[in-house]
Amino acid sequence: MFCCTCTEAWELIVIEPDKAWEAVRKRDRSYDGQFVTGVLSTGIYCRPSCAARHPHRENVKFFAEPAQAAAAGLRPCKRCRPDDIARDEAAIKSVIDMIRTVQETPKLDELSELTGYSPTYLQKLFKRETGLSPAAYARALRSERAQEALEGAARVTDAIYDAGYSGPSRFYAENEKRLGMSASAWKNGGAGVSIHWTIVDSYLGSMLVAATDKGVCRLSFNEGEDELKTRFPNAQLDEGGAEFADLVKNVVAAVEKPGETCNIPLDVQGTAFQEAVWRELRQIPSGETRTYAELAAAVGRPKAYRAAGSANGANNVAVLIPCHRVIASDGSMGGYAYGLEIKRKLLEAEKAR
Repeated sequence: MFCCTCTEAWELIVIEPDKAWEAVRKRDRSYDGQFVTGVLSTGIYCRPSCAARHPHRENVKFFAEPAQAAAAGLRPCKRCRPDDIARDEAAIKSVIDMIRTVQETPKLDELSELTGYSPTYLQKLFKRETGLSPAAYARALRSERAQEALEGAARVTDAIYDAGYSGPSRFYAENEKRLGMSASAWKNGGAGVSIHWTIVDSYLGSMLVAATDKGVCRLSFNEGEDELKTRFPNAQLDEGGAEFADLVKNVVAAVEKPGETCNIPLDVQGTAFQEAVWRELRQIPSGETRTYAELAAAVGRPKAYRAAGSANGANNVAVLIPCHRVIASDGSMGGYAYGLEIKRKLLEAEKAR
């Protein structure tokens, strides 16, 4: 992305400075490690994502490496620690490796000793890079393992222990809100779960709304009962219902008035990464868009923009988790599960509000 026209050692980046400045202006973490920002007026250099007040553009020069900035007489910022990027990445990797290889969730003090960082800074760094605290990451990882185990295990209890839980009570305590459906229902395609559903008209066309007693589990366009049966083959599907009708009214209102979705309960499940992406999608203000790269950076995985796109596509509740607000890096619409015309209408409606 950046290159140098080398006429001497420690040559300054001269290619695409406008793009570099835009990354600094947005504090885009995906550019951390690709260059540093030299602030000539203060004599320091920073990461692109540094939270300090932005300098004037005329006081800024961009360097490919911290060593180049240091050779130019600049010193590292004490706030964003640009020299620690490689160390930070190694620390995050070591924490993840430890969480993945031990049965019990490591204590923060243990992780602090492992990385050499203070507990407070490590907690902040890990959450910034992954979107979760180490403890929350460990819980999400166990849940993910449980999902995989439940799909192949003969007994739910075996799957729970195989996933690393100390017992069924621990599993249900951690996953009651996250899973929505019980473990048995999860394993057996919705067996024993009652899902109410209906098809309603909207300005976007025919809209399928389905919900368990936990919340909306499916919102899609131009689908019907057959598609719902494929998704939940063993659930009891009940069309309509009085209480469900009130929920549907709220869902329709949320679609008709984009952005007003925060009070609608959802019953969705995904991997830890998918759920981090979905949380970030709900943080995008109505009327605004993000690129797949920006979405990946927002969840602390700047290089995983393809995985962010896949997580975007795995969203089961259109509009309520606004995956339509993600576009291609060139500014084009990108893709959408229900067609670009519906995506265009959604974005236009949000911008008009």
